Amino acid sequence: MSFASCDICDANEDKLASGELAALPPVFKSYGAMTKFSGPATTLKAFEDNGMVRSVLETPGNGHVLVIDGGGSLRCALVGGNLAVLAEENGWAGIVVHGCIRDVDEINACNIGVRALAAMPVKSIKRGGGEQNLRIAIAGVAVSPGDWIYADADGVLVARQQLH
Repeated sequence: MSFASCDICDANEDKLASGELAALPPVFKSYGAMTKFSGPATTLKAFEDNGMVRSVLETPGNGHVLVIDGGGSLRCALVGGNLAVLAEENGWAGIVVHGCIRDVDEINACNIGVRALAAMPVKSIKRGGGEQNLRIAIAGVAVSPGDWIYADADGVLVARQQLH
């Protein structure tokens, strides 16, 4: 995978201006062994309930990035070590969580990329709630299913189409 988010921004100033390309605010921390990842977005809205996160990560990821709108909650974790292992085993490129993760050492041992607001040891509840494959907002940036996610050391980008 050969891209740099800075180069993507520089080469696509018109898309930044039109909103076809956007950068998530610089509030996300990097976890997982893959510091750089990209792929089409699979979206999920799940507030303080990670039951649906598991069911999505149990399916073949096919190089997609799971983007979870956790409402920015800092009260509990939506992704932990077991789910990161599941994501790695099922071929997900990465996970972006607008919320928290836990089991940082376990996640860092997985060959996937994860971005989250923070680590929090409290687990979420499992009511089975949530909605998949809908347009969501992550820290004020709209993400639709199939949008391309590019994450590296400089940040996370959301593009309406794959960029080269």
